[in-house]
Amino acid sequence: MSESALCPCHSEQLYTDCCEPFHTGTAYPSSALQLMRSRYSAYALRLVHYLVKTTHPDKAKSSLQRNLMQSVHNITWTNLTIIKTSAGTADDKVGKVSFEATYMEAGREYSMVEHSRFRKRDGKWYYYDGKG
Repeated sequence: MSESALCPCHSEQLYTDCCEPFHTGTAYPSSALQLMRSRYSAYALRLVHYLVKTTHPDKAKSSLQRNLMQSVHNITWTNLTIIKTSAGTADDKVGKVSFEATYMEAGREYSMVEHSRFRKRDGKWYYYDGKG
């Protein structure tokens, strides 16, 4: 991405000031919302390693990386709208983020709504699971 590109998470911030520090490992999300946005950007940028690294160890199946590698190139993520957040601040141990994401696959536009749960482990936020 160019240094002046807006972040794929649709925060209206520059990527270099938003999700890139999380993706490069120079910073770590301090909230469930930051982690959710950075994971959306990772999907958009096809950063499979980041998606695996930020999945809660209790939920990271051995096939996760392989499945992501097979699917990320078939989808182009186009928009993210945050619907609601619950807890998930620096002081919390759990958090929830509901969002709507739109994407293109095989030339057609789709939309999905997910209610994601996040858990903190050893001081870091992880994606735990989500329901549509």
